[in-house]
Amino acid sequence: MLSKEKQKFVRSLWDKKTRIEEWLFLVEWEKSILELLKSSFEIKNLYITKKFEEKHSDVLKDTNYEISDSETIEKISISKSNNAWIAIVVSPKNDFLEIENEEFIVVLDTINDPGNLWTIIRICDWYGIKKIIASKETVELTNPKVVSSSMWSISRTNIFYTDLEKYFEKKSSKHDIFWAFLDWENIHKIDFEKHDWWFIVIWNESHGISKSIEKFVTKKITIPSFGQAESLNAWVATGIIIDNIFRTK
Repeated sequence: MLSKEKQKFVRSLWDKKTRIEEWLFLVEWEKSILELLKSSFEIKNLYITKKFEEKHSDVLKDTNYEISDSETIEKISISKSNNAWIAIVVSPKNDFLEIENEEFIVVLDTINDPGNLWTIIRICDWYGIKKIIASKETVELTNPKVVSSSMWSISRTNIFYTDLEKYFEKKSSKHDIFWAFLDWENIHKIDFEKHDWWFIVIWNESHGISKSIEKFVTKKITIPSFGQAESLNAWVATGIIIDNIFRTK
């Protein structure tokens, strides 16, 4: 049985401020826990039911964990439908990401909707994109919705949070920086094979373009519209742009 003190600490990690201060986050759901056990993430505490232990004894044999009852796990879980497992995990370091030759980098400018972030991460993982550069205003990787809905793509896609203006001051002279605008060059007509290194900046449509980094853009592109929709949200635009890039690579 988990002590009240431990239960209180787990629930405190529901809060963004505590997650940042403690440098810890929560992982739930069976698939995510099993992926976690195979990843390089450091598990601080793992709480599971006896039933879960019996079902997955093979993958748990080299793992430290504590047995709890399903009622307690349900009480401390963010998702009320989880009553079998929960892990406290050390947050990944915010390490600077070196850009290699012939690499495509997604840049996120103030993407503060968790739904946009986890979907973009899964899109990047699908296409084998390993690196994302994000503004400090972008929602944190360890947001519970991002962790649970990314289907553990967060373990295969690295994110570096930084001041984008300072970052591009150092990188802009060496790399093409694409940004999706309205009424600019049609993405269907761009030959991406001519570009060995590049960034694609995805911005938040409700906040608009950050003027501090717009000045670094070298290529303004657009996804042509054939209907009446006013705009596309961030993750939809990301998927379309990436797919078009890989069609020509």
